[in-house]
Formats: sequence, C-alpha cells, structure tokens
Amino acid sequence: MDMYINGKFTSGNSTERIEIINPATEEIVGDSPRGTEADALAAVDAAHAAFATWKRVPANERAAALHQVAAKLRAHHDEIVELLTLEEGKPIPENEEELWWVEETFDYYAELARHETGRVIPPGDPGQFNFVIKEPYGVVGCIVPWNYPLLLLAWKMAPALAAGNTVVIKPSELTPLATLKLVEVACDHLPAGVVNVVTGYGTEVGEPIVKHKDVPVIAFTGSLAVGQRIASIAGPMIKKLHLELGGKDPMVIAPDAEMDMAVSGLAYSSLLNTGQVCTSTERVYVHESMIGQFSEELADFVSKLRLGNGLHEGVDIGPMIKNKFREKVEGQIADALGLGAKLLIGGKRPSGFDTGFFLQPAILTNVNHQMKVMREETFGPVIPLMSYKNFDEAIALANDSQYGLGATLMSHDAKLVKRFFEEVKGGTIWINDPLTDNFAGPFGGMKMSGLGRELGQEGLDEYYDVKHVHWDIEGGVKEYWFPY
Repeated sequence: MDMYINGKFTSGNSTERIEIINPATEEIVGDSPRGTEADALAAVDAAHAAFATWKRVPANERAAALHQVAAKLRAHHDEIVELLTLEEGKPIPENEEELWWVEETFDYYAELARHETGRVIPPGDPGQFNFVIKEPYGVVGCIVPWNYPLLLLAWKMAPALAAGNTVVIKPSELTPLATLKLVEVACDHLPAGVVNVVTGYGTEVGEPIVKHKDVPVIAFTGSLAVGQRIASIAGPMIKKLHLELGGKDPMVIAPDAEMDMAVSGLAYSSLLNTGQVCTSTERVYVHESMIGQFSEELADFVSKLRLGNGLHEGVDIGPMIKNKFREKVEGQIADALGLGAKLLIGGKRPSGFDTGFFLQPAILTNVNHQMKVMREETFGPVIPLMSYKNFDEAIALANDSQYGLGATLMSHDAKLVKRFFEEVKGGTIWINDPLTDNFAGPFGGMKMSGLGRELGQEGLDEYYDVKHVHWDIEGGVKEYWFPY
C-alpha cells in the first residue's frame, strides 16, 4: 500500500519499500514505501494549505464528517480487524475490541467538539465584555506506535480533526497497513490535505515532521527514549507536545481481595496483547499472608492460556511483534534469575512453533527492585510477584518508579482504596478492574510517563489553542492610565 498525501495515494520520492512481517508466521503480508524527508515535507505542506479551509468548516459539518468516518469503518470492520491481526499479531477478539473503540472514538469527538468553543467570563467593569475562544492550532503531527496502531491514532486524529486541525500521520514502520486501509476506506470524503499519511522510519520521516515550522503540535505515543528525542527537538521551538510514553504499572493485591478476581484480573492486565501494552501490569505486590496461595493459583490459571496465531479460534495469547523485543524480555528474565528470582512457569520459546515470535508467559517470584524486570519497561508476557508486609510498604513500592502511567488496587476496603488513589502517582487508577478506559475520562501519565491527556474533554482541549478577548465596549479614557 502507498502513502496518502494531499488526497492521493503515492509511492513518494523513494523506490525502496518496507516489508511488513506477520509476527505469527514470519511471512510477508504487504509492504509500504520507505518515505523520505521530501515526502514528509510534502505532507506537511498539504496539511498546512488545507488548514486554511478546514478550520472554517462549521463544527456541525466537521461532526458529520467524523460520523461518516465511523460509519465507513463499521462497513469494513471485518476486513480491517483481519489486517490488524496479520500485521501486529493480536488475537481477533482483541482487534475486534480495538476497532470498536476506534469507531466509537470518532463518533464521540464528533459530538463533543460541537458542544462549545469557548466561554463568556465575568468582566472587570460593567462596560466591558470578556470571553475565551478555543481555536485550532494548525497541523498536528501524529506519531503512532505498533501495538495499537488504530486505537492510538484515533485518540489523536479524531479530536484533532474535530477541533479544526489537519493531521500528518506517521505510523510505525512495523504496522502501517491498517492505517492506510483506514484512510482508504473511511477518509475519502474529507477535503484533500486534511488527512495525510507518511510511511517509513522515524529518523527519516518522523523527525522532519517534528522539526517543521508549520507543525505546531506533536502527538506521540511510544518509548521514553523516543519521546525525549522529540522533546529535545520540539522544545526549543516551543511546540505543543502531547507525549504518552512508557509505563511500569503496579498492581497491589490487598489481603481482602477476592482470589479469583485478583488472579484473572492480573492475568488479563499483564498478558493482554502478549504484555505489549503501555498500561500492562508489570509489577505485582501481594500481601505476605496470601502470596503462596496466590502464586499457585495464578500459575495454574496462566498455564491454561492458549498461545497461537491470532487468526485462529481459541487463541488467548499471540506472538510478540518482533524477535528483538522477545530477546529483550528474555534478557530481563535472565537478569532476574541471576539475581535470585525464581521462575514458576514459562519464560521459554514454546515447542511446536517453528515460526513466529512466541514466548510462554512467565511468572517470577522472589523479585526485588534491583532487577531490571522491576525497574525497566518490559513490554512482554512476564508477571513478577513481590510480597509486602503492610499497606504503607505497598504504596511506597508502587511509587518506587520513574513512571506514573497507571496503577491498580484489588480490594473492597474503602479505607485502602481512598489511600491508594490519593497517594499513588499515576494518571489512571483502577480499582478491581484494570486496563479499562472510558471515553469521557482522561488518559495519560505522570512523571516520566508523559505529558497531556487523551480521551474526554481533556483529550479535545489538547488540540485547541486558547485566546482571551477583552473588549471595552464603552471606550473612553481610563483614570488608571498615564499620567498618574
């Protein structure tokens, strides 16, 4: 599939193409152009030119256009779900959910963005009129990761367009196909230049987008290292940055937690998308009174989960996206074992899988915060368990990280719940139901997990610039002017 610039599909300025590999079979499922700086600049120029018209389209008309995007996606739902699974490996049920979220996100922001574009505020004097205007910035550079290529695009693209901005999208070079299909089937009614997609590598097309003077907003989801690189470029240019970076999310299992709920909830929050979720539970703290039984029941539950090709029925866990990421996870496991951790189950490449980047889910015990698996983002199917003595210690351990994306508590004790959401630093706090989102609730991180919020009103406000108008209707010379 080709890039999409100024309303047309094009191979761009390069004759080179990037092969897209199915992580379950290692087969080539498609390719995309290896974009160049010239392609990135052309996309920005198209978006900048289109902004002059798109920003003036009435909110009701932009809303109708976004509803059309959602409707067209629903008409191609099954096709896109299969394509998602082919290029990034998640089981079909997980991609069904991803695409449902994408469709609903466009509908949600279509309605939210025509609700208001400012407010009237009380004047300082009866003869004055004060009001606040929310205006679009211009071109938004959307740099999107491979693990949820359409969901994390929609969380940027839908509010940006709804607010009156135009977009230049840089999908991951690992998973561009579903993004290009979305544009092909669902964006053909939008004016040329409003939506553009440039495929390729970050250093070759991503950085030119970030550096461009006509891109005032960068919305990025990805690793801390890349986020820091973007900030180092955009910071001196005083660009608006929206950065959703890494996570090392903790889960605390309180003594009163329901065992079945805690076991299955942890398995889900740690192993969804093979643990390749920014909000995956990657640190688990279990009260010392129950860690023995909990470890046994968790190991029994996880051992029954089924690995396989995401296109096949009855598959719970698919492959990892790439071998180098699998090797990173294996390295963290080896580091932990070398420092005294114990491997209850998993952590090996499964037999019977001659191809694909599969890894058995691992459960580690006897871990501590000196180990990489408790300090560095894992982004893979590993569940490390650590005991704690009291809730003070649990909160301290939960906060002992440079990241602050999310955190989960399993408990029905209201006093513990209140302490947890007040004292733990995290952009999302889940109580008894990890990894759930809400269209109306903001999502984003604290500390090194990033800047800004997605979803909710907060997610729309990221794409508005704010102007205060102070209008003295009556006029006249003021007594507080010179001379004193």
